[in-house]
Amino acid sequence: MNLLELKGVHTHIGAYHILHGVDLAVPKAQLTMLLGRNGAGKTTTLRTIMGLWRASQGRIDFNGQDITQLPTPQIAGMNVAYVPENMGIFADLTVKENMLLAARAAKNAAQMDDQRLQWIFKLFPAVEKFWNHPAGKLSGGQKQMLAVSRAIVEPRELLLIDEPSKGLAPAIINNMIDAFAELKASGVTILLVEQNINFAKRLGDTVAVMDNGQVVHAGSMKELADNEELQQELLGLAL
Repeated sequence: MNLLELKGVHTHIGAYHILHGVDLAVPKAQLTMLLGRNGAGKTTTLRTIMGLWRASQGRIDFNGQDITQLPTPQIAGMNVAYVPENMGIFADLTVKENMLLAARAAKNAAQMDDQRLQWIFKLFPAVEKFWNHPAGKLSGGQKQMLAVSRAIVEPRELLLIDEPSKGLAPAIINNMIDAFAELKASGVTILLVEQNINFAKRLGDTVAVMDNGQVVHAGSMKELADNEELQQELLGLAL
């Protein structure tokens, strides 16, 4: 059963035609990897799903409902969270204030779901350690952990995450992989754009490969990971 489906989605940004009929299925409670060379249209796909850019043609279904023309706040209100590549952290606010902004049900820190916070602290100890520090002072890896923590501070059905491992040290990438595996085990559906192939191999259930604004391959991650010829053909690299 697919939680999210894109059918023939086209996106124009100004004069540029970026997505050329994207077909994509994201199965419920699985982790789907979106791979492809730079400029293939991966980020545009995530932004179009979120309504940040409007599909000019085609249809996006979430949970059986057509969300193609819905405004971004309404899509977010359906328990969809987006972690952009630039992380969108508020540098002048503390880690706690960043988290509180995302916890829509809470008016102050005391009203945040403590059980959920403890679970997040277990996934990302740095978030607890730097709770009262300005977020701008965190390292790149810590900011990435904060960005993901913020996205899951309330229960989410779908997480859209753009290149979470970019520029991170291997130890932090391993921590991130463990956290995503636990999120997936809790029933969250994840669509993840990634350049780090090792990351993709270890986490992905299904995979879609994009090129020139279209999905050119879709199937199981294992099948792609085991087939070097296919990787070379689709991505120009060996996993």
